Amino acid sequence: MDKVILVDKPKEWTSFDVVAKTRSFARQYAVSHVKDREKPKKIKVGHAGTLDPLATGLLIILVGDATKQQDAYMKQDKEYEVTARIGETSTTGDAEGDKTHITHNRPSIEALHKALEQFTGVIQQIPPQHSAIKIAGKRAYSLARAGKDVKLEPRTVTVHSISNVTYNYPELRFTTVVSSGTYIRSLVADIGEALGTGAYMSELRRTKIGSYRVENALKIEELSQDVLQIVT
Repeated sequence: MDKVILVDKPKEWTSFDVVAKTRSFARQYAVSHVKDREKPKKIKVGHAGTLDPLATGLLIILVGDATKQQDAYMKQDKEYEVTARIGETSTTGDAEGDKTHITHNRPSIEALHKALEQFTGVIQQIPPQHSAIKIAGKRAYSLARAGKDVKLEPRTVTVHSISNVTYNYPELRFTTVVSSGTYIRSLVADIGEALGTGAYMSELRRTKIGSYRVENALKIEELSQDVLQIVT
């Protein structure tokens, strides 16, 4: 079996939740196709790039031999629809964390576009402390939640474009296409710092990975054992 399944992940589902749901159908599929006195084959299931629980959008689920190509899928560019809140910061960089009010100052649209221009192209970015990056074998978010100081090194990423900008203070919306490894939470926080106002990511939707688009993805309720037979 070699399947690539596109799923439109809903809010509050983890990426692993979607993998687990697909894995349960894979087990059912294996059992239903086993021959007499044979054990059901174990079918591997994985994903090609996680989404935070509060984010929605495109998640690529890999089944069977497709999991061998996980790295190739993960290295592809990604497109996101981003909503940010200006004037506050968050301990996690998103709506889940504790908020701190920074200022009531309202940046002009000119100042906003100037700030956005600074973060288009090849940039240096420090990943958020609440991320899945491993430090000495432990996830950064686990250390941060335990109150430990988490120091992550800057990394080089590429922001190919920032477009479809709409601004109605304190809300900023835009679409961005970025390289693999780019953290949108860090991008938003850096934009807020450049504005002198602070900012955090309030909503995120992934709309594209490489040539795969969310418009072609299944809703979570459409996942079933039958999908494993018809999806290629």
